Amino acid sequence: MKSAAHQFYLPAFLLAMCVCLLMQPIKSEQATSTASANRATIRVGMWTLWHDREIRLKASGDEQLALTACAGCPALKFSGPVAVKASGEALQLVGAGQSTTARRIEVHSAVTLTAHNENVTLHNPVAISARNGALIIAVTLPIETYVERVVASESGNDDSAESLKALAIVVRSFALHEPHGHTDYNLCDSTHCQLLHWGRSNGRWRAAHEATLATTGETLWFHGQRALAYFSKDCGGRTASPAEIWPRAHPLPYLPSQQDRYCTASSGREWASQISRADLAAALATRNMARPGWRHITISRRGDSGRAVSLRLDDAEINAEDFRLAIGQSLGWSKIPSTWFEVNEQGDQFYFHGRGWGHGVGLCQKGAAAMAGQNQDAVQILAQYFPGAQAADEITGRTWQSFTRSGFVLQTLDSADAAYLPDLERARAEAAQRSGLNMSQPVTIRTFPSTAAFRNGTNAPGWVAAFTEGNWIGTQPLRTLASRHLLDSTMRHEYLHVLIEEYAGPTAPLWLREGLVELWAEPDAKIPAAPSIDIAKLDSMLAHSQTEAESTAAHRAAKYYASRLIARYGREEALSCLRSGLPSEVVFTLRQR
Repeated sequence: MKSAAHQFYLPAFLLAMCVCLLMQPIKSEQATSTASANRATIRVGMWTLWHDREIRLKASGDEQLALTACAGCPALKFSGPVAVKASGEALQLVGAGQSTTARRIEVHSAVTLTAHNENVTLHNPVAISARNGALIIAVTLPIETYVERVVASESGNDDSAESLKALAIVVRSFALHEPHGHTDYNLCDSTHCQLLHWGRSNGRWRAAHEATLATTGETLWFHGQRALAYFSKDCGGRTASPAEIWPRAHPLPYLPSQQDRYCTASSGREWASQISRADLAAALATRNMARPGWRHITISRRGDSGRAVSLRLDDAEINAEDFRLAIGQSLGWSKIPSTWFEVNEQGDQFYFHGRGWGHGVGLCQKGAAAMAGQNQDAVQILAQYFPGAQAADEITGRTWQSFTRSGFVLQTLDSADAAYLPDLERARAEAAQRSGLNMSQPVTIRTFPSTAAFRNGTNAPGWVAAFTEGNWIGTQPLRTLASRHLLDSTMRHEYLHVLIEEYAGPTAPLWLREGLVELWAEPDAKIPAAPSIDIAKLDSMLAHSQTEAESTAAHRAAKYYASRLIARYGREEALSCLRSGLPSEVVFTLRQR
């Protein structure tokens, strides 16, 4: 089923998702650290390059839009769209015959934001304020949702599963391991931090989601310390050291300038551009980087990779990366896409010729995609671009261990969890026997060290024991499930979800998939009484339950209807409906009391 948390944070295409319900929340045996609690969400600046002065807000569906202006203040409610305008350091709100002012507003329900011909619907908390007549919009996202969005936005068509996993780990590390210089949010949505598209138009969301889920909670570590991580589009055949790009950066052994044969394996990316003196002068003036009237540009210093570190405008020296960013923001990023360039002057025209795209520090996306194309995995990709560093759990610094058995792989931070392998094998065999179905590919089981880690990694609520999507199962700590005698039933339940989702066709209703799992997970359990929930509304209730009670009622109803289907038409017909969908006459029969 879709829990309330996943309804809010995961893409709509994720239908093969379920959670195993508990009668009460599991209390983690491992105390949640302050760091873990603080890293559950991250605040992201929205539309930061637009500097919008006005946006429109509209509640989802037919609901009223409720805005709060301060802690403890009564909600401001609007029955229609609301225009939010920046007025100096204050906000003006106009809509539905109402008008008011506020210093800051927050929205905690589904809302559609409209500005500069763009519409985005969010299900995450949004805070809006103003500064110098421009709106500041900050969206609070779960960490893993943020990573998924950035991976989808920053990745390219050449990426595949392993290069995307490596990128997800780097994106997560960059977000969590250093400050980014913003006052109103942790990161912006532009390339100043990491690019994040708020829409879902590029078709890479599914792959990004799978890569994020497969690496959930993992960041880069070096010798027991969290490591800084960066990436760029194309290093041009040699990566840069941080000091070549950022003047105050310290040398780091895991971020050297080194040759990258993978980046140039297919073809080198060279570029050339022509920019007039007037355009250069205007771009630099917006950043106060050059005095008026300058005449000549020369490269005064290069780094180990060959990139320009500093430039000289007549007798004034400026940082080459700052120069590149100033040109990119004013004239477009393709004008000077990297600092690895030569410059020639002819009259009032400047001719730049170079290679690479981006700063070149850390992971090269082009090279990583080439490595993945040569069947190298995310571990090998990270070792290439961050020598000596490795992916580990963000909170504990421990590395994930894998135990492979027939039909599944157990991933855990605690080697003692190997003791539960026989239980997992038994549950898998029971699920196959009860359903009569067989898995075509191995299942990955990742057991989290705490309830908080499970919740943060999967966005599932704390009152569920496990979460399944496709052939990936995430669980709360196995030792906790075992101590409460829930391990066998939980894993049998999740294996059944894997089997049924693999077998189900695209038109199989959610209630049937969930109902069969409930029925076969505990075949000797009493069939629920006829529910008050109509079968036509059941899929929506399963997908959008807001509380444990709502979810439990919906699952009981699904079990009831699935049992009626089998009793009336038989097991083989039920499997046929699972594969091909339910005929209308079958649905009509099931609705009869």
